Amino acid sequence: MTRQIKQQVKAYRDDIRDLQTRRPLPGPQLEHLDPFLFLNHHGPQVYAPDNLGLPFGPHPHRGFETVTFIVRGELSHKDTGGHESIIGAGGVQWMTAGSGLIHSELSPESFKKQGGELEILQLWVNLPARLKMTAPSYVGLQAAEIPQIPLSHGEGSVSLISGEVAGVSGPINTLTDVTMMTVQLAAGSEITLSAPAAREVFLYTVKGRLQIGDDEAQAWHLIELDDAGDSVTVTAVDDAVILFGHADKIREPIVSHGPFVMNSMQEINQAILDYQAGKFDVKLDDH
Repeated sequence: MTRQIKQQVKAYRDDIRDLQTRRPLPGPQLEHLDPFLFLNHHGPQVYAPDNLGLPFGPHPHRGFETVTFIVRGELSHKDTGGHESIIGAGGVQWMTAGSGLIHSELSPESFKKQGGELEILQLWVNLPARLKMTAPSYVGLQAAEIPQIPLSHGEGSVSLISGEVAGVSGPINTLTDVTMMTVQLAAGSEITLSAPAAREVFLYTVKGRLQIGDDEAQAWHLIELDDAGDSVTVTAVDDAVILFGHADKIREPIVSHGPFVMNSMQEINQAILDYQAGKFDVKLDDH
């Protein structure tokens, strides 16, 4: 059997300054999809020359991981772990905040001067209690460093970030065995993806409509699947892009406060105190 649609959660508009932003998670229909906590979909939009760029100056995180997909445009990253990069279209950033990082995600000066297309997704993945205070880390991958697994007859491809597909392993070795990929599909093409019944599946329609079983999945919707099978078959109604992954459920209390996600309010209060005391390190300027 293959999994079917349980519910569709529409991403709601929550623009940040002049950045068009849609957010399906968390929302009124679904608070989280354990261990997936949060998704922001920025764009697609075109920035004019001499723009202000992205608004995400230095800010802290603790207790989870951020996975950032640069669909169009560029993203400059800098954090207090000493990591710094500019990732272009098709690239991915995987940052483990763990015990605490301060990072900024801004547009490079060249983008602010010249303008151009921008579309970025950021997904938050929770960490279990045993890993919440793990050492922070960061991996930035350009598009050329991410394996592309083609579908037959040129009908699309899988960009594999972590996990395994068709004997190919993704370049990110995750702390909690998360499988994550983006899938590009031409209209009319079909793909069957592994979706183990014991794991939580994350499926977001970045672009286009899909057919899953008897139901049509709409663009800009988070698709929650039932657990009635070990795979899901997706047919593209239009040219489509999906964000797809799966992971084990953590099944622990989730207490969040802004950029901190822990297991108790006491741990949240400690995170705030540690941040205020400068314990997240200070190697980051306000560039």
